[in-house]
Amino acid sequence: MTLPTLSDPHDLGFDAARLARIDAHLKAKYIDGGRFPHAALLIGRGDELAHLSVIGDARPGEPLKTDAIFRIASMTKPVTSIAFMQLVEQGRIALSDPVAKVLPDFAKTGVFISGGGNTPFVTRPPASPIRMIDLLRHTSGLTYSFQERSNIDAAYRKLGFERFDAGPIDSFVWEVANLPLEFDPGTAWNYSVSTDILGAVVEKLSGQNLSDYFAEHIFDPLGMIDTGFQVPADKLDRMPDCYVWDPVKRMKMFDPGANSAWAKAPGYFSGGGGLTSTLADYHRFARMLLNGGELDGVRIVSPYTMKLMTANHLPGGGDLTQISKSLFSEAENAGMGFGLGFGTVIDAPATMTHGNEGEFYWGGMFSTAFFVDPVDDIIMIFMTQLMPSSAYPVRREIKTMLYSALVG
Repeated sequence: MTLPTLSDPHDLGFDAARLARIDAHLKAKYIDGGRFPHAALLIGRGDELAHLSVIGDARPGEPLKTDAIFRIASMTKPVTSIAFMQLVEQGRIALSDPVAKVLPDFAKTGVFISGGGNTPFVTRPPASPIRMIDLLRHTSGLTYSFQERSNIDAAYRKLGFERFDAGPIDSFVWEVANLPLEFDPGTAWNYSVSTDILGAVVEKLSGQNLSDYFAEHIFDPLGMIDTGFQVPADKLDRMPDCYVWDPVKRMKMFDPGANSAWAKAPGYFSGGGGLTSTLADYHRFARMLLNGGELDGVRIVSPYTMKLMTANHLPGGGDLTQISKSLFSEAENAGMGFGLGFGTVIDAPATMTHGNEGEFYWGGMFSTAFFVDPVDDIIMIFMTQLMPSSAYPVRREIKTMLYSALVG
């Protein structure tokens, strides 16, 4: 799928000169400054395209193109969440159902008391079971190995979690279910492998693997022809190099595009972070979200489902600074709640940046990001390939400069 033709920014309420500041900033600070290898930015209003830019090299000596295929990591999570909510709409599962109803391995998962390392874990029964809603909103008590905060995420690292070649998914589910929870489900927020477990639920309920389900029920209907868990050989030339932040070099090669790990079939289909996609494809997905679950006459979910998904579902109605146990508890996440697969703005002034209440958003560990603003009909998609996403504050900078250019 190709991108829409660029509209006149002025007709969409943007000051073109102010939009150009964003490109200049990205080039000077991040590309010429050696912080990012490349950067792609899309800004849309409604179904139209107000701004599009690609800067830097996809691979040394090869300029980045608008059809580049990026590793989008956790920007996979909203896709998996939409897939699950399609099954909710069909009455096949409910948000209040326990996860063990579909994945029995979780029937005896306990909450951490002590142990770890060379000492066996001691657990207690949870006050309430993990429910499907806990997977969607990251209140399950599960964790991520890269948090490096607790004995539990250390156990995740030891088992090699978040390695998509580890598979199969049933083994992954069993291993996760046999480690302790960080806390009683529903009582706190912790970024985690919850959406990978949600993907396993989608597979069990649908009878399809996640790749086939996404293709049939989301990607094909939306015309997302370049999005998937594996990049075909005839498209591999469109995949940029991917880097990891290094304290000395700034950028160290992580996954070369020419022989990327994403060219191979994964051990399991990671609903939490396995997809690759393009600006054009993710723009169509974001337009569907902005349009209340429908695009070009194709309905993916209902408007009421989108309303439910983008509401704040954190315990007590709090924000991430109050509820998060680890990552995203930082001060800049004030005013940010979490819905069913998305972060959501619940108090715009508290965020200390521009925007509106009701925006929903997320990003990926390779510094990709998107947000959708239903109030001003804005879509922003940013792509680059540097891990981790916390290395630089580029997302907030782009958001500030974008709204500074919105004048009509």
